[in-house]
Amino acid sequence: IGLASGWRDALAPLAHLGSGGAPAHPLPFTRVKTVAQLDAALAQAKGQTALLDFYADWCVSCKEMEKLTFVDPAVKAKLAGSLLLQVDVTANDADDKALLKRFGLFGPPGIILFDARGQEILDGRVIGYQNAQAFTASLARLK
Repeated sequence: IGLASGWRDALAPLAHLGSGGAPAHPLPFTRVKTVAQLDAALAQAKGQTALLDFYADWCVSCKEMEKLTFVDPAVKAKLAGSLLLQVDVTANDADDKALLKRFGLFGPPGIILFDARGQEILDGRVIGYQNAQAFTASLARLK
């Protein structure tokens, strides 16, 4: 039914039928590409907590987070006032590998949380897909 009615989202094939076709608004991520860009963004955060999302176009779990978790009102409320950063590691180039290595990640999805001083919240990592309820609970570590 979803495809026949013109909808192309495999993760939510019937979503447009109940919403009038209006897409949910994604989180306003700022893309960073290098370790230096990440460090500069965190330094300029000036007392804000931050979230760093490792994403790739080929990552199904990343797409699920984008379409199902990041659009949830409770998630958005928890992240209000936080700096939202995203690394697109689709290309898997030297810059992507350097950022992954810095955090000991093998690939996406991976989410790193930072406190207001720009320090990683060590027990705040999210690896893999989390639904909105679980992710909202994970965000309780942002202070």
